[in-house]
Amino acid sequence: MRDTDSQSENVTVPLSKRRLLLADDHPELLREIQQLVATQFEVVGTASDGLTLVKMAEALEPDVVVTDLRMAGLSGIDAARAILQQKTCKAVVLLTMYDDSRLVKSALDAGILGYVLKAAAGEDLISAIEAALQGAVFVSRQTGPSTGGKSV
Repeated sequence: MRDTDSQSENVTVPLSKRRLLLADDHPELLREIQQLVATQFEVVGTASDGLTLVKMAEALEPDVVVTDLRMAGLSGIDAARAILQQKTCKAVVLLTMYDDSRLVKSALDAGILGYVLKAAAGEDLISAIEAALQGAVFVSRQTGPSTGGKSV
């Protein structure tokens, strides 16, 4: 797939929006996340627990899954492992309130490409999704000075 179709030298048509599947067990936060990403991405579905997230990812085949860490059924990390094993999406971004280097390591070891703190979602989430689409790792600034807030 190409980023743009060139119809003439001066006119380009942008590629359709990338497809996201969102998961969080707090409905209000899920709505806020959806509003945050809606201008740049197409939200194809939302889930409130890890088991539903895995099933929806298999059915919807989004480009990226954005998931909370702590949810009923399966954690975001366990759901990500299952989704990435199914190869139903290109990347997973974890959205969490936990600023913990051990969790960052666990997430990255599971194949998750983005670790975004909920407190920094307004600043970091779009960048993390874009980095993940390119296969790059993104970790929120507040999680440590070595990779914080940067694609690596």
